[in-house]
Amino acid sequence: MKKKFRLATLLMIAFLVFSGCERIKETYNIVIQNLVNPTDGMGGASPVVQVFAVNTMAAVSGQINDYLALSGDIIASSLVDTYSDAAGKISRLYVSVGSKVKKGDPVAAVDPSRPGMEYIASVVRAPVAGTVIALPAQLGMTVSQAVPLARISGGVGLETRLYVAERFISKISLNQPCEITLDAYPGEVFRGSITELSPTVDTTSRTMEIRVGIENPGDRLKAGMFAKVRIITETKEGVVKIPASAVVNRFGEQYVFSVDKTNPQAPVARKRVIVPGIVIDGVMEVRQGIAPNEEIVIRGQTLLEEGSRVNIIERLSPLGAN
Repeated sequence: MKKKFRLATLLMIAFLVFSGCERIKETYNIVIQNLVNPTDGMGGASPVVQVFAVNTMAAVSGQINDYLALSGDIIASSLVDTYSDAAGKISRLYVSVGSKVKKGDPVAAVDPSRPGMEYIASVVRAPVAGTVIALPAQLGMTVSQAVPLARISGGVGLETRLYVAERFISKISLNQPCEITLDAYPGEVFRGSITELSPTVDTTSRTMEIRVGIENPGDRLKAGMFAKVRIITETKEGVVKIPASAVVNRFGEQYVFSVDKTNPQAPVARKRVIVPGIVIDGVMEVRQGIAPNEEIVIRGQTLLEEGSRVNIIERLSPLGAN
């Protein structure tokens, strides 16, 4: 019975294929066409609207700083070595490393006595007020007038010496603000400014030495720490800022896509040609083309065209206003 049914089915298929029944073929073609291009029910084709998933962010108005990044070790603003007026053996130490001293305080006593001759010990006094940061002198040690007994950091100021390449010298000036970061205090920014500029350029390295004074609230910074310094070379206020990654470069144009919500149910992308400014750490200044608080596409924009339908998957927080 099954064999007869299969045979009848095959004969029917063969008849439909080879009979030349135009009506059956037309019906088949209509079904396939509707599967590929659905109709609107009135016989007309309903175009398939492609919707692009995107992430957006609001443009902000704020401050942007251009800077020169350098690094160096933190040192004391002034270092003074203490020497004895007489040669002899150190008979007494009045200080230790870390001691605070005032100008004229005793540091060490040097006994200049020799066999057969006894002299009164010579007291070595601090030439400046500050902190003892090194003490080469040891009890019983024989010293001369050329041997430093102690090194004193005068005052509480700290600084770092940096070397600026010749091509950047025109951007450097006295009292220029600086931002200092250290691995010891991640996420914190210390303030400073340029306090000294070398009058000459090193002919070998083609660099100019500068000194940056560093504010040290709470005495948390120590001489010898490694500092990363940003010298602020240009500050712009009230500029429109967007992520530089949002910009599309095509055919010599730079533009972004903003979100047009005239129809809230079907937002579309609008091409906005921009005039870019400086780019700092992935943040771009936009001189023309975008207004503050305007929503722009920052991810998924590479496939967009003017008028493309978009589906906003996520709205990211705006860039910091400062």
